[in-house]
Amino acid sequence: MADTPDFLTLKHNRDQAGKREVPIRRVIMVLVALFSVAGLLNVFGQRPDTSKAAVPAASIKLYAPTRVRGGLYYEARFTIDARQDLKKAMLVLDPGWLEGITINTIEPSPIGEASHDGKLVLELGHIPAGATYLLFIQAQVNPTNIGHRSQDVALYDGGTFLADVNHAITVYP
Repeated sequence: MADTPDFLTLKHNRDQAGKREVPIRRVIMVLVALFSVAGLLNVFGQRPDTSKAAVPAASIKLYAPTRVRGGLYYEARFTIDARQDLKKAMLVLDPGWLEGITINTIEPSPIGEASHDGKLVLELGHIPAGATYLLFIQAQVNPTNIGHRSQDVALYDGGTFLADVNHAITVYP
């Protein structure tokens, strides 16, 4: 059996005297556990919130998440309750709805889509008084999209502004 080299000592090399690896590993494991608990508590989650606006002619309600993670699929639901006839109902979505987000589908499909001052305009058509119109958008957050942006929504009847809902989204990596 060969002799132990002179530069190796049992106290330093086997018993790890003076080493701080164990406390550092424990700190790292606690940080990973805290990050996981924060995820379970929906700190970076997709739990939707409801935002509303109402005027005598109609009300609009948006049910969508305010915090999402990159790569996540999510759904936004728009509910329009017409109290009066809306001849040419339109939803105008801020650029934040499209910036770094892929829209997979819009159901039911709008009658028309357009762009106005960099905003997406969805033409919904006629909504009779007393009727409720539901619109769903399924989207996916692009993985490189990180930050906070406005996703406001405005309801118009033709060229007449009716109401708007303030909504913002924060995207985590």
